[in-house]
Amino acid sequence: MSEPTADQNPARPPDDLSGWQPARRVIRKGSGGTSPQVEKALAEVRSKIHPRSVQGHYARIRVLMVVLTQLVFYGLPWLQWNGRQAVLFDLAARKFYLFGMVLWPQDVIYLTVLLVLSAFALFLFTAMAGRLFCGYACPQTVYTEIFMWIEARIEGDRLARIRLDQQPWNARKLRLKATKHFLWVVVALWTGYTFIGYFAPIRELGTHLLAFSLGPWQWFWMLFYAFATWGNAGFMREAVCKYMCPYARFQSVMVDDDTFVVTYDHVRGEPRGGRSRKIDHKEAGMGDCVDCSLCVQVCPTGIDIRDGLQYMCIGCGACVDACDTVMDKMGYERGLIRYTSGNAITQGLTQSQVRRRVLRPRVLAYSALLLLIAIGFVFSLATRTTLRVDVIRDRGALGREVAGGLIENVYRLQIINSAETPVSVELKATGLPGLTLQTADHGHTRIALDGSSNRLVPVVLRAPAEGLKPGLYDIQFESQGAREGAAVDTIIEQSSFYVPN
Repeated sequence: MSEPTADQNPARPPDDLSGWQPARRVIRKGSGGTSPQVEKALAEVRSKIHPRSVQGHYARIRVLMVVLTQLVFYGLPWLQWNGRQAVLFDLAARKFYLFGMVLWPQDVIYLTVLLVLSAFALFLFTAMAGRLFCGYACPQTVYTEIFMWIEARIEGDRLARIRLDQQPWNARKLRLKATKHFLWVVVALWTGYTFIGYFAPIRELGTHLLAFSLGPWQWFWMLFYAFATWGNAGFMREAVCKYMCPYARFQSVMVDDDTFVVTYDHVRGEPRGGRSRKIDHKEAGMGDCVDCSLCVQVCPTGIDIRDGLQYMCIGCGACVDACDTVMDKMGYERGLIRYTSGNAITQGLTQSQVRRRVLRPRVLAYSALLLLIAIGFVFSLATRTTLRVDVIRDRGALGREVAGGLIENVYRLQIINSAETPVSVELKATGLPGLTLQTADHGHTRIALDGSSNRLVPVVLRAPAEGLKPGLYDIQFESQGAREGAAVDTIIEQSSFYVPN
């Protein structure tokens, strides 16, 4: 079947819309007794979607989000802070650098709380306005937008791409496809390089990369992430959103009839059909929908929003922009497809009435939990001590008698300085009469640590045996950390002192 010309293309409304019918996908009946529903589903999986480019309010928001998210992703590893990379997850050294903060494996609780915050934020946004994250900030959506922009610049808009895919291979088609994939691979490799730049100093990675001296795991993750970007954004595209993304499946339990979602106003739009702009369509008993199918052609997942809310809809608003363009051409009011709620359509609510119904119990509960956890998270980070001491008993020698009528216990103190300034730590132990502390460092009790460092210090405690019965006694290790120009940090850790029989 030949491709329609620009004048015949149903995506471009002519001046006279009477008798104009949208293009329909033809699905041939399969063999072997396959049901039409199964055959249709298989055809949709195999078919390639060519979204039409669209201009409008939501298209500009998507472009803005692509720019902002990629400025953050590509730019953060190159920022410097106190002579080091501002954001670096140094797995080899077991340190996470986040601007002026250094986190250690013992701070995993902060990562847990951050994940909980992200989950509640996702629940809140979904309850209020559906899949906003999917439509504007999801990496799959963002990189698909980038790859489709490259594809459109090289191969042209929707009709040109369809013609190019249908025509046999020739020099022009080979040149266009090769150019497109070359640019895709460049973007994917730079994305993979940036990804591993979060786990190793990115300024040194360039030197190692040019010298082909990257470590095996660095090569693996860079190429793996680049391949995933190239495959997901270049080929799989909407299939990831429709068949692989788990969020698409469970979002339905978080939305209700008061959630803002991309909605087709069937009360206003039906019955749909082509018509001339010169006729009064209301007197003719027709709705505002001219059945132009533009909302389907611009949809990145290829669905028809007029069939109602579907889990494949990512809420990008492309169909809203396309429909508003047609409404402007026809002289109709905008908003046949718009962000609104199901109750707004069925009950005829205004947008102000819909917005007032946003603050319902579910949204308030999510907001309260999110606010409380966020306040606790920020307060904990702001007040956390930068000095940490962990006490580890020597299991090989719990307690023993030594010369001078003394009982000796051996410990190891893991001292962590999570600040970027040096600290001097004074150690002492209390809890028993005559208890003394000595370190392996010639008996000194003052330990010096550089910024963002840790040290394992062997410690010996001794107490007079006289008057001590066999058993365990509670003791405390007191560590006082002094920094230049800062208050003294005092850490008290509980432990036990063992007196043998």
